[in-house]
Amino acid sequence: MDYKNGIDIFPKELIAQIQKYISGGLVYIPQIEDNRKEWGELSGYRAELKIRNDNIKEKFLKGYTIEELSLEYCLAIETIKKIVYRK
Repeated sequence: MDYKNGIDIFPKELIAQIQKYISGGLVYIPQIEDNRKEWGELSGYRAELKIRNDNIKEKFLKGYTIEELSLEYCLAIETIKKIVYRK
């Protein structure tokens, strides 16, 4: 989320209207629903987790135990179970 100064973006009349409600504070303006991205899409972290989880599933199918995967990926046993048993 980028911080932008309202004076640089909005017309003076709109600034005056906003100042009636909040003056000198920070205001969050949410995105339009159509423009929203899913969690982790912008940073690429969602894709990284998918690759990691796919690798975990693949190793599990090759015979690695849940305990071995837990140690290798530094994840809780319950987390590994959620990954390998999810459809």
